[in-house]
Amino acid sequence: MIEKLKQLFLAPADQGPAQPDRHQLAIAATALMVQLARIDQEQDERELKTIVDCAVQRLEVTREEAESILQDALNEAEDATSLYEFTGQINDHLDQQAKQALLESIWLVAFADGRIDRFEEHLIRRMAELLHLNHREYMQARHRAEANSGPTSG
Repeated sequence: MIEKLKQLFLAPADQGPAQPDRHQLAIAATALMVQLARIDQEQDERELKTIVDCAVQRLEVTREEAESILQDALNEAEDATSLYEFTGQINDHLDQQAKQALLESIWLVAFADGRIDRFEEHLIRRMAELLHLNHREYMQARHRAEANSGPTSG
């Protein structure tokens, strides 16, 4: 998956610097959500559904694209050596508000199974740091996600 991401963000020489489209950014954002879903070693179908729902609603891809991106990310999740491979691209192309919305989506994935464990919370805090979001933005994203996650069973 890392190689696919790198290829997507590299522009042909005659086109100047790479300008990823929404689909390419959705891949990077989905990869972060997959990393979170896998952190507790208990990948949950509710988390996977939330990843697809967030991609459709917030990243403006079709449900089919979101499911395809998710499948690629799941198949290649072990190849990721660093979160920076994803957050670097996001930082280059999204503003603070968009990055905070992404963090809110990441929190929604964490809340999907009805509990937040310490590994999830630590990983989300690390993602927020890598996305250059301050503590206030981190907490606002968490509170919005918690309010929007609704009642969960589990």
